[in-house]
Amino acid sequence: MIYPNHGAAPPPHADMPEDVSKDYREAAQIYLASPRGAAALLRLGVQKLMVDLGQKGKNINDDIATLVKSGLPETAQRALDVVRVTGNSAVHPGQIDADDPKVSEQLFALLNVIVESQIAVPKRVKELYDALPEEAKKAIDKRDA
Repeated sequence: MIYPNHGAAPPPHADMPEDVSKDYREAAQIYLASPRGAAALLRLGVQKLMVDLGQKGKNINDDIATLVKSGLPETAQRALDVVRVTGNSAVHPGQIDADDPKVSEQLFALLNVIVESQIAVPKRVKELYDALPEEAKKAIDKRDA
């Protein structure tokens, strides 16, 4: 076996919080040998991500519901729920075949999509907005008041 063992998992998103990225990388190392274990780790990563998204991180389902009420786009909500439900099924008997490495592969991509849409894009927009001239930002504030 060649080290490190990442299988075909994409690398974690550059803006993924470190505690989430740690679980993501561990899942990448084991997903070919234990797809269920990888799915469970990715679900744990989503739970940790909830804190970075301003939620409590105690109950993923409640956190997602709160984000939806706050305007979370449906695509992000569905991506979060796919990882949540699949990860739950990996450790509890269910109807999802979490033993299939192809299922775990998709979860890696979804976690990166969530980070891109909910962390990276807002971060880039904020950086660009903050770089606007102060006069322009004052005019925008006045318009929106």
